[in-house]
Amino acid sequence: MENKDILIFEIQKIIDFIAANQKQQANQKLVEVSQVLDDLLDTAEMDEELVELHKYQLVLNHLNNKINS
Repeated sequence: MENKDILIFEIQKIIDFIAANQKQQANQKLVEVSQVLDDLLDTAEMDEELVELHKYQLVLNHLNNKINS
C-alpha cells in the first residue's frame, strides 16, 4: 500500500513541525493529511485497509490534541 508510505511521511512532517514549535504549520499539514485520510477511508474496500487506516486516524487525533493543547 503506497498510500501508507505517503501517510507516514506526511505524519512525520507534522511531528517535525510540532518539535520545531511551528504549530500553525503543523495544524495546516494536519488538516491536509486528514482530508487525504478521509478520502482513503471513503474508498477503502477491504476490512484490513480500514483497520490500517484507522490507526493513522488515531495518530492524527493525538497529534491534533498535542497541537491544540
